[in-house]
Amino acid sequence: RYNAYRTPTFPQFRTQYIRRRSQLLRENAKAGHPPALRRQYLRLRGQLLGQRYGPLSEPGSARAYSNSIVRSSRTTLDRMEDFEDDPRALGARGHRRSVSRGSYQLQAQMNRAVYEDRPPGSVVPTSAAEASRAMAGDTSLSENYAFAGMYHVFDQHVDEAVPRVRFANDDRHRLACCSLDGSISLCQLVPAPPTVLRVLRGHTRGVSDFAWSLSNDILVSTSLDATMRIWASEDGRCIREIPDPDSAELLCCTFQPVNNNLTVVGNAKHNVHVMNISTGKKVKGGSSKLTGRVLALSFDAPGRLLWAGDDRGSVFSFLFDMATGKLTKAKRLVVHEGSPVTSISARSWVSREARDPSLLINACLNKLLLYRVVDNEGTLQLKRSFPIEQSSHPVRSIFCPLMSFRQGACVVTGSEDMCVHFFDVERAAKAAVNKLQGHSAPVLDVSFNCDESLLASSDASGMVIVWRREQK
Repeated sequence: RYNAYRTPTFPQFRTQYIRRRSQLLRENAKAGHPPALRRQYLRLRGQLLGQRYGPLSEPGSARAYSNSIVRSSRTTLDRMEDFEDDPRALGARGHRRSVSRGSYQLQAQMNRAVYEDRPPGSVVPTSAAEASRAMAGDTSLSENYAFAGMYHVFDQHVDEAVPRVRFANDDRHRLACCSLDGSISLCQLVPAPPTVLRVLRGHTRGVSDFAWSLSNDILVSTSLDATMRIWASEDGRCIREIPDPDSAELLCCTFQPVNNNLTVVGNAKHNVHVMNISTGKKVKGGSSKLTGRVLALSFDAPGRLLWAGDDRGSVFSFLFDMATGKLTKAKRLVVHEGSPVTSISARSWVSREARDPSLLINACLNKLLLYRVVDNEGTLQLKRSFPIEQSSHPVRSIFCPLMSFRQGACVVTGSEDMCVHFFDVERAAKAAVNKLQGHSAPVLDVSFNCDESLLASSDASGMVIVWRREQK
């Protein structure tokens, strides 16, 4: 019913529907319902999908059609969850095996199988797929990332750098940015004209980083005043102030993607801490030391692997215990000795051409680095690099949120040349897809909204520009 009444022009509703459906399936599985009931449900659902979306890919096989629908659904989610009894994920006795719980090698193999071994007529992320056309506009990658110009310019933080700008999760028009003036702005882009809803004040020094919770009702921020604060986004009040366990400057933060009660922070005394925001205390066993100041953090989608980068050029991977919040150091990669790692972004499936779990890293090398995750301990292998200008500023980059549906895949990064750069990860030569010019200072961060209709970028002079993508 939810899928039938979703707004056709807002494809993100489809993702929310699939997430909710998978959650219900998992809850029912835990409740111990009879296997026959689940098989009956899958058969009936396959028949209903066949009636709604057309004939089955294999006549008389509801499961084949159901599986093809689910495989296409997986491209909308970062975590590769086992929604159905996929034959490729079955053991010798037919037990289900979740891809998200397996190794990264298995996940990469499954990603490839989704595209290469699809049955005839199944819905997969190709240029011919209806979902792809709806989201990507049935255009080339270069056309897809053409921008019509500036949608709005926010200058409430002028003269102080804005190190982080982020759209709210699954939201098109809510935006937040933090500044070294010690405040955080919450902005609304619709209805016109865009406005600053409220400014969160309380930190006594610059705000280095912040993150939205999954439901967008909470923000957590870290500051150079050695505290983290928990904010209610609805009214802007500070719910709790938590001092750093080491009384050191806090430089970065990220929510644990599955359990938003846990937040990981990195500080200037080389430590990573897992904090319980409900109690305001450090989790037992949830601390580890790096070789330098911790500047960047990123979880994989299931929340079982954490990567942390420091100002001495190292990236560490940690195994995260979902039950206790304990961190176990796994691997270390020296990206470049003495080059600060300023940004880490993780993605489990970049596109149908780049089907390996990947990590995007900025490291003050005048290059943007794309790594392949080769095992379930977070070991990294360099895949390719892209030329940008970054030698001293904390520049950040992102994967495009809808790239899995496109012919090709794009990454976006700031740069010290005052431009926003777009690169195609699969194009061997001339990888640059687009370049946005308009800032008058090094671009520090970029953020897409959920349907990629708007892109926000912030710079070292305090300017935030919201760019409008060209509508085809």
